[in-house]
Amino acid sequence: MSAHCMLTGAEPRFGNRVSHSHRRTSRRFDPNIQTKRYWLPSENRYVRLRLSARAIKLIDTIGVEAAVARIRARGGRV
Repeated sequence: MSAHCMLTGAEPRFGNRVSHSHRRTSRRFDPNIQTKRYWLPSENRYVRLRLSARAIKLIDTIGVEAAVARIRARGGRV
């Protein structure tokens, strides 16, 4: 569960590593997950979120209150 975004639900994708001779072996594409701390004014506390880089940009747009509401709507614990 470590490579999952709490807001967007981004998770690892799988594909193939292709060598020079075209032999294919399995590989994993991990999302760019960062741990970020935000002040949540409604609860008068900080929350620590594990977010993808795209989700951090989304929080800049919609605000932390709306983002936490979306996380809780998905069943996440904040």
